[in-house]
Amino acid sequence: MACVLEAPLRMSVLSEVTASSRHYVDRLFDLDPQKVLQGVIDMKNAVIGNNKQKANLIVLGAVPRLLYLLQQETSSAELRTECAVVLGSLAMGTENNVKSLLDCHIIPALLQGLLSPDLKFIEACLRCLRTIFISPVTPEDLLYTDATVISHLMALLSRSRYTQEYICQIFSHCCKGPDHQTILFNHGAVQNIAHLLVSTSYKVRMQALKCFSVLAFENPQVSMTLVNVSVDGELLPQIFVKMLQRDKPIEMQLTSAKCLTSMCRAGAIRTDDSCIVLKTLPCLVRMCSKERLLEERVEGAETLAYLIETDVELQRIASITDHLIVMLADYFKYPSSVSAITDIKRLDHDLKHAHELRQAAFKLYASLGANDEDIRKKIIETENMMDRIVNGLSESSIKVRLAAVRCLHSLSRSVQQLRTSFQDHAVWKPLMKVLQNAPNEILVVASSTLCNLLLEFSPSKEPILESGAIELLCSLTQSENLALRVNGIWALMNMAFQAEQKIKSDILRGLSTEQLFQLLSDSDVNVLMKTLGLLRNLLSTRPHIDHIMSTHGKQIMQAVTLILEGEHNIEVKEQTLCILANIADGTTAKELIMTNDDILQKIKYYMSHSNAKLQLAAMFCISNLIWNEEEGSQERQDKLRDMGIVDILHKLSQSSDPNLCDKAKTALQQYLA
Repeated sequence: MACVLEAPLRMSVLSEVTASSRHYVDRLFDLDPQKVLQGVIDMKNAVIGNNKQKANLIVLGAVPRLLYLLQQETSSAELRTECAVVLGSLAMGTENNVKSLLDCHIIPALLQGLLSPDLKFIEACLRCLRTIFISPVTPEDLLYTDATVISHLMALLSRSRYTQEYICQIFSHCCKGPDHQTILFNHGAVQNIAHLLVSTSYKVRMQALKCFSVLAFENPQVSMTLVNVSVDGELLPQIFVKMLQRDKPIEMQLTSAKCLTSMCRAGAIRTDDSCIVLKTLPCLVRMCSKERLLEERVEGAETLAYLIETDVELQRIASITDHLIVMLADYFKYPSSVSAITDIKRLDHDLKHAHELRQAAFKLYASLGANDEDIRKKIIETENMMDRIVNGLSESSIKVRLAAVRCLHSLSRSVQQLRTSFQDHAVWKPLMKVLQNAPNEILVVASSTLCNLLLEFSPSKEPILESGAIELLCSLTQSENLALRVNGIWALMNMAFQAEQKIKSDILRGLSTEQLFQLLSDSDVNVLMKTLGLLRNLLSTRPHIDHIMSTHGKQIMQAVTLILEGEHNIEVKEQTLCILANIADGTTAKELIMTNDDILQKIKYYMSHSNAKLQLAAMFCISNLIWNEEEGSQERQDKLRDMGIVDILHKLSQSSDPNLCDKAKTALQQYLA
């Protein structure tokens, strides 16, 4: 019985709530324009800070009526403005509110409103548009559907400080990626917004600055333009540096540091420029300190990681500024222990930012340790660092996992650490787990790290092999993702270096001849070079060469012929000739070359090539074929003499290149012995 009563009870509560709101909507339909205006003003006062009331009014159909009144030519300027204000207030509620507004096609209506001559109405429409566009549920592309909108917004920038503030805010929120940057740039964003950096209004200066930070991000065209723009006789970089000063609000310091960082990364400002070394970098390090809010520390660390990512000197300077490496360890201590937190809001805030802090710290550690061995050592010696990375690899947040893998990859470039810390913490185990099932973005970095763990001096190499890595890596070589194909074959190449015959056979079995040919005909030169590197490592030491060529000889010779005949660069051909030289070093395998006249003619051709590297590689083949101490050398020498190889050797013994000359003389001695 209780279940039967529950529904009507709820209905009556809802109807009571909506009934109390209904009169607001009813008044919008009054025939007296004055009463309609008063109704809208009362509605405005009723919804301020009241999300429940906002939701009720949306359910009762207030939005279509407000939009109708806003678009009516017969509506007074004041009524249209008040409608825009109420719609803006509704948009400040929940994301569902914004979705409802979008469903009613609010954006075209507001954009149309911008054509009005009435400034107050324009400002109200812009304020509402700003609120809608900063919501995560609004697609940014809605701003760009009509090409005339951007031009009109640029023209409105001069109308008032409010139009400047709102339009800059709309641009900075709707500029996502190079396409949007190009549209705004081509519509004169730089020239139209630059002078706003010296506005008397702080809000305008701040929004203009944010605009430049998104316009310049990873955009050389914008960055190169910004560096030469001046406002009131002062260049923009100098204005940005002034905004970095400690007496400026933190938000301004951080955003101007982002602008200078983007310009530096784009090559518009040199990395050794004093505005980067003495201003931007120290400012970003300051943002990482305990005194800053958690969100400021996140932004500071991520921006600094991006600034120093590719520059060794900046990495060194950052590592010794304000004890940064130790300071970052504090990023892992959130949320604080519950007993220390009496405030539930604070705990909630800490929890929300905890994973962002860890992600930022891992990113910055990855950049700091990208090149310098001493810095890597300092990072690894920071309290519980390896444990933190290992824990990071299994976090639920994909972003934290990716940042932890990046950090691990950066540290895995250290020979010393691969032999010590990486082994002590069995880092390979969680890494292999990550590789089993992860998005491509993580797989690319994780497989790069695995390449380093498979180098011959790494103690992790053996346990990784035992955990089924060959199968995993062979499957990566079939990926449609280029970086994964490169990493898969690269890791196999490292695995095959000085490996036992069983491992080499397992690799060949796992790859299959068909896949090997696929990789050798890959359109990407990196894949091709790494595959040739793998073949070269497989075909090393005589017993291995003879064994592999006895089982796969025909296919390998076919692949070699294919590459030597193809349109490939010098490095590819050199690597292929080196593989032939390895085959020529086998005991029985060399017969596969001697019985293949086509290959012999190709070797002869490359001995007389214009490129010394290719000549030298071809000579290695010849030397291995004619070496005296080996069985059948006389017959091989005779055959090669008949082909004219000795004449070429005589000619090369006179070469001005000392390497070629020495190699030719050594080969000729085999004939004289």
